[in-house]
Amino acid sequence: MGKQHSKKTSTSVWVWICRLLVGLLFIFSGLIKANDPLGFSYKLQEYFEVFHITFLNGLALYMAVVLCALEMILGFALLIGVRGKQVAWGLLLLIIFFGFLTFYSAFFKVVQTCGCFGDAIPLTPWESFSKDMALLLLVIGIFKHRASIQPIFSPKNSDRLLIVAVIGAFAFGFYTYNFSPIMDFLAYKIGANIPDEMKRPANAQPDVYEQTYHLKNKKTGATKVMNDKQYISSNIWKDNNWQIEGQPESRLVKQGFKPKIEDLSIYDSQHNDYTNELITNPYYNLVVVAWDLDHTNIDAINQINALALDLRENFNTRVVLLTSSPAPMAEAFAKQHHLVFELFYADDVPLKEMVRANPGVLLLKNGTVINKWHYHRLPKYDELVKDYFRK
Repeated sequence: MGKQHSKKTSTSVWVWICRLLVGLLFIFSGLIKANDPLGFSYKLQEYFEVFHITFLNGLALYMAVVLCALEMILGFALLIGVRGKQVAWGLLLLIIFFGFLTFYSAFFKVVQTCGCFGDAIPLTPWESFSKDMALLLLVIGIFKHRASIQPIFSPKNSDRLLIVAVIGAFAFGFYTYNFSPIMDFLAYKIGANIPDEMKRPANAQPDVYEQTYHLKNKKTGATKVMNDKQYISSNIWKDNNWQIEGQPESRLVKQGFKPKIEDLSIYDSQHNDYTNELITNPYYNLVVVAWDLDHTNIDAINQINALALDLRENFNTRVVLLTSSPAPMAEAFAKQHHLVFELFYADDVPLKEMVRANPGVLLLKNGTVINKWHYHRLPKYDELVKDYFRK
């Protein structure tokens, strides 16, 4: 009896450890992604492209909110022990799904950051897969002993807490989507200096690549595969009987230094580069980001336009619109809505990173992001003047 009791106690302790680790990690993972559901939806669209299911792009945002909420709900339910069997099944299916995605990304080198912890903790595909496999082992332990998971509160209170968790998880995702992330982990966060984030130090380590050669012997027909180091050290290159077949294959061995911002290029309709001029403006200037004019919020555009007109007339403030929409379309859009913005163009990737809104507004000075706003919480003219222009 003593041995059985001791074994049962050890199992119970082990299951509780698994519950704490898995529950807290799922809550953290869901919370950090729900902080930026729009960013997570962009990551889902990358996966849709890889699997040729881009018809789901329109549902990416809703799927992002649901997946983030599901992680938080399952993690919380596991901690309080409510509906243990169903939660164990949900955790197992979810971690298998995530494990498949991270393995596919790592093995086939497609999506190079999984987005597991959003932009807060970037992981390589293999790091993400290793994390998922460690989680899978813990989840299997929970699944094996799912019948022993009991609620730590009364069934009635546990169900109430679960309902609160469900409402809270979905509400958090919809709030951050509509009013910007609560914590901004992106390169264009408030306080960031864009020129500094684009710099590459003189002593920065470059990427290290390995070249693989496919060799064939002209006399014997024998073949060899060697990397560049083996090719040099073996002196096979001195033997005229061995020739390289096809093009050498290049593989990234070690990633070098990468600036936080490396893909920003701003140009006008004639493809003249204005990047440096716009990001080093020594005065307060507004940058309106509307990467997709087809789906931008028109009421917000008109509101920003009125704000820009007042600032331009009273403070000679430069206001530019950055978009990735085609120039003819952008010019027609500006004419239709009587916009006072200067029009410039950039790739959609950096524009989506500047502000999680379409449109959104950045206030810049000397290349530093002084503030930025989602279109649902645009500042009033008097507020801007009081807080910035009359200081």
